[in-house]
Amino acid sequence: MNKSARPLSPHLQVYRPQLTSVLSILHRGTGILLTLGTVLLVCWLAALAAGPGAYASTQAWFGTWYMQLFLFAWSAALFFHLCNGIRHLFWDAGMGYELKHTYASGYAVLIATAVLTLATWIAA
Repeated sequence: MNKSARPLSPHLQVYRPQLTSVLSILHRGTGILLTLGTVLLVCWLAALAAGPGAYASTQAWFGTWYMQLFLFAWSAALFFHLCNGIRHLFWDAGMGYELKHTYASGYAVLIATAVLTLATWIAA
């Protein structure tokens, strides 16, 4: 058996994380978090339909510190996924591929995520 003499591609641990790769991974992760949050939203709606007792106990559970933390993370994931999705729509239209625009839009996504998340929680 003759193995190729070509070098292997470097593993992920060799690469230094860049903004573009980190945002790509975050986009996938926020998609998973949004799925989990949507399951909780359906549970909340089911409790609402089940009656006042079920709704009250579900509301008490959602009021715990760890659920509040999850809801904060879920809202941040929602806004990140939204803003990064808009960024991808511009890319689909062929705009923003220059390196400086890619980084500027990446930082804009992070800033918009923070502003939208904080504004929502302050308003709520």
